[in-house]
Amino acid sequence: MDGGSNSGNIGGIMNNKQRTMLSNKSRVECVRNQRKDSENVFIRQGFSESPDLEFEYADTDKWAAELSEIYSYTEGPEFILNRKCFEEDFRIHVTDKNWTELDSAQHRAHAMRLLDGLEVTAREKRLKIARAILYIAQGTFAECASEAEVQHWMRYNAFLLLDVGTFSALVELLNMEIDNSAACSSAVRKPAISLADSTDLRILLNIMYIMVETIQQEEPMDSLEWKAARDTFKTELGSPLYNNEPMSVMLFGMVTKFCSGHAPHFPMKKVLLLLWKIILFTLGGFEQLLNIKVLKREELGLPPLPEDSIRVVRSMRAASPPASTSDLLEQQQKRARREHKALIKQDNLDAFNEKDPYKADDAREDEYDNDDSENALEPESFPLERDEVMPLPLPHPPCERLSFPKGLPWAPKVREKDIENFLESSRSKFIGYTLGSDIDTVVGLPRPIHESIKTLKQHKYVSIAEIQMAKEEEYQKTPLSGGEEIIDMCATELLYQGILPSLPQYMIALLKILLAAAPTSKAKTDSINILADVLPEEMPTTVLQSMKLGVDVNRHKEIIVKAISAILLLLLKHFKLNHVYQFEYMAQHLVFANCIPLILKFFNQNIMSYITAKNSISVLDFPYCVVHELPELTAESLEAGENNQFCWRNLFSCINLLRILNKLTKWKHSRTMMLVVFKSAPILKRALKVKQAMMQLYVLKLLKVQTKYLGRQWRKSNMKTMSAIYQKVRHRLNDDWAYGNDLDARPWDFQAEECALRANIERFNSRRYDKNQTNPDYLPVDNCLQSVLGQSVDLPEDFQINYDLWLEREVFSKPISWEELLH
Repeated sequence: MDGGSNSGNIGGIMNNKQRTMLSNKSRVECVRNQRKDSENVFIRQGFSESPDLEFEYADTDKWAAELSEIYSYTEGPEFILNRKCFEEDFRIHVTDKNWTELDSAQHRAHAMRLLDGLEVTAREKRLKIARAILYIAQGTFAECASEAEVQHWMRYNAFLLLDVGTFSALVELLNMEIDNSAACSSAVRKPAISLADSTDLRILLNIMYIMVETIQQEEPMDSLEWKAARDTFKTELGSPLYNNEPMSVMLFGMVTKFCSGHAPHFPMKKVLLLLWKIILFTLGGFEQLLNIKVLKREELGLPPLPEDSIRVVRSMRAASPPASTSDLLEQQQKRARREHKALIKQDNLDAFNEKDPYKADDAREDEYDNDDSENALEPESFPLERDEVMPLPLPHPPCERLSFPKGLPWAPKVREKDIENFLESSRSKFIGYTLGSDIDTVVGLPRPIHESIKTLKQHKYVSIAEIQMAKEEEYQKTPLSGGEEIIDMCATELLYQGILPSLPQYMIALLKILLAAAPTSKAKTDSINILADVLPEEMPTTVLQSMKLGVDVNRHKEIIVKAISAILLLLLKHFKLNHVYQFEYMAQHLVFANCIPLILKFFNQNIMSYITAKNSISVLDFPYCVVHELPELTAESLEAGENNQFCWRNLFSCINLLRILNKLTKWKHSRTMMLVVFKSAPILKRALKVKQAMMQLYVLKLLKVQTKYLGRQWRKSNMKTMSAIYQKVRHRLNDDWAYGNDLDARPWDFQAEECALRANIERFNSRRYDKNQTNPDYLPVDNCLQSVLGQSVDLPEDFQINYDLWLEREVFSKPISWEELLH
């Protein structure tokens, strides 16, 4: 403590006695050093512009949150209806006990009775039985006293329903409802579609979603029977057991049928959530993806990954966000009022000359960056008043100092192609000849080049995709001697084979729904109606009902965005690991369907408002709403919203969309230029306001790939953003990303690049999956005269009619030299 005050006194003495003796240059240096000291105090105190978001990225949100999102708030009254249908049937067979008081044999017997009831032809009876099964899947909540008890019975009942074969029966009913032409034609004719039009589908999808979401949750206390049932269920969902196709393909078919306008009553939110959870369950989440990647690299004889990417991202700290334009204008006005003052107080030096609103999280900034402005069009930022943001610097014990991580978070990588390019340019420069793809011969090159090549080879990274592309090229070159390819029929391969014939339509359908659900989309007459499973039959009549429905509609759209973003990201990542051309096929159709401008349009909004949106009413969430007495809702309480720092699903969606954008543009110059053409840099920079490390990382990656195309002025005006890219994004050792003198910055034949990729994809799909289309040049030749003459040849009808004429013209009228024929 004393040491801290003494330092302050020394600083004060130096300021008072030596100010007149310092030259201008020394004075600036002094002010700069003091500002840095003050910044360290400021950061240690924790007085930042906005707090870091305590968000942990995962495959899904908490189980309770995921369960609640399948229901719209307008479905609330149906909880009581489900209970009523169950009790009417249950009391016929059991009069003196509740469900929770029965033993497992009685549970099983009643579940079998209900399953038999699903086979009746009368729709009303079947609907009541389905509601009773849904009540069991919901945990028979009327007999439970707490949310934990409801969740316990949900798990028990889900495994019970799976054991008696409920899921297969539900799939058959779902197929019947999908093909119900009467319901489809009725919905098409209706001017307005409501919840009542999708009752049967919603009940079936609710039960299936609860079963999938509950069974895939692994608990340490699960019995061996439950673990075995989970593994069997996972295998069945990923196998072509439902109409000779995986369950996911059936749901994709529902999505395209909905988007085509033939089935506008389909409850699309529930379909998409179920599709997401089945893909997640059958293919695996991000942890499983990493494990598959490690195993594949071992099988291919590649070195292990340099680091665990999930752990690195989770350990990163967020950077300070850029200030908004309004804040900058306000600061400028305040500075104008203070310009007449000759001296500036020491505590205001903390923020003086902070002309770049985007400051990296490390307080030790480069001294030459203090005059950079974040954007040439934005005004310079100036200090705020002391009493608004910055408190007086207080002395601190040394133990409170922040410990900054040493070094960069990622190990640098180099591709073999980059080493080849470096050697080619070095040989051309020093020797005057080239050796093609030879990366070993260094004769005649200077010693520093030898050292450079050694360093590059130490960090050489060979990806699984490069090996797969080389193997595919070999198969195409030597179709006969290359041997038969051994295809691992895993869940990802089965899914790809299932969706391959209609994959372009599936991608277009998903993006159409994403566009309709995006907050930046304006209502158009030709856009699809995604609110079929949220709008009630009778529209609200009071202000409170209108507000509640407004929250429900916004929440509904957010959940749809969350599901689609997760589906697309999971498919891209799994296809890339399974075979790179499967990934490229899906990615190219996303690009053709305008996925890149759609995602940029999504981010062209007040992203902080979207991430902190309060479109939830926790007292109406399941299972809280069925266990507790509901308080009286008021317009004021709805307007105030939940007191959360951020909305988990919205931040999850934003990160997923940024990751998809990175997947689509990585190493693709034509698509990177699309980012530049659509002016994505200012849109992405606004997203840096969100203080979450993972989201900032993917934004910075997208800015990095286009930096060389943005011009010198942009780079000069955004030096702090460039510093953040250097700190947080992985380095490619000889990637000249920060300058415009790279070969990649020259005009590029973008169309040729996409066409070449498309040709490779089509050759891959044709060779691997189109067994009917074989190349006639590679078919075996029959040299036996008898078998050739004995083949039956179908002659066209016009040839048979004119056969005599053909004989006369082609055979009899032409002389035949039999001697030459015999020789």
